[in-house]
Amino acid sequence: MPKFIVENDFWTLFPHAKIGTVICEGIDNAVRDVAFYEQLLREAEKEARTFLDQEEFSSHPVIRVWREAFQKFKTKKGARCSIEALLKRVKNGHSIGTINPLVDIYNSISLRYGLPCGGEDIDTFAGDLRLTLANGSEPFVPLGSDENAPPYAGEVVYKDEAGAVCRCWNWREAQRTMLTEKTKNAFLCIELVDETRTDVFHRALNELADSVSRNLGGAVKVEVLDIQHKEMTILG
Repeated sequence: MPKFIVENDFWTLFPHAKIGTVICEGIDNAVRDVAFYEQLLREAEKEARTFLDQEEFSSHPVIRVWREAFQKFKTKKGARCSIEALLKRVKNGHSIGTINPLVDIYNSISLRYGLPCGGEDIDTFAGDLRLTLANGSEPFVPLGSDENAPPYAGEVVYKDEAGAVCRCWNWREAQRTMLTEKTKNAFLCIELVDETRTDVFHRALNELADSVSRNLGGAVKVEVLDIQHKEMTILG
């Protein structure tokens, strides 16, 4: 059975972090109603404006904590947390486009709660999934590309036995493991580095699970990893 393991080198850098997971099994991710997901995103964009009330964009706590986190490990120049990228689009007046139901759902949760969310297709994993520091030799082809762009040594990554799955913690995902309309089993996650927002984190995690279950069927399982609970079985 594949596992998700958060390695000790990660906990050395981020001892107070929490990684919330929603494991989705037997879902139907085919697009049925584009208008529904467009509306979901538009409403989430409106709620996201509560995180854009600072005169200086990067000074809002939901962005600042991730800027500070990214300074603790080797990153590609210009790499930013996924929630910052989403909020910047909203700030600049650009709508978040629909992709597929799972991605639209987790993007809406990310916007509403100001937390980074991501997801991968479990059936594409090669062995266990790990959140750890890269050695720098992991193959990685980012979404929308066909060229290998491996992580730096010392970069926080999700990876499996075939290579990196997401670079710079939650910045850029791999083409190989992306969610598609054919995805049946999915690994979704929400990441927390700001301990003051633990209650918000748990609400977002539960709402993510409820929304997937309600709209896509299947079975969902919620589990949180922290320094006291460093690994879990993904399926089975």
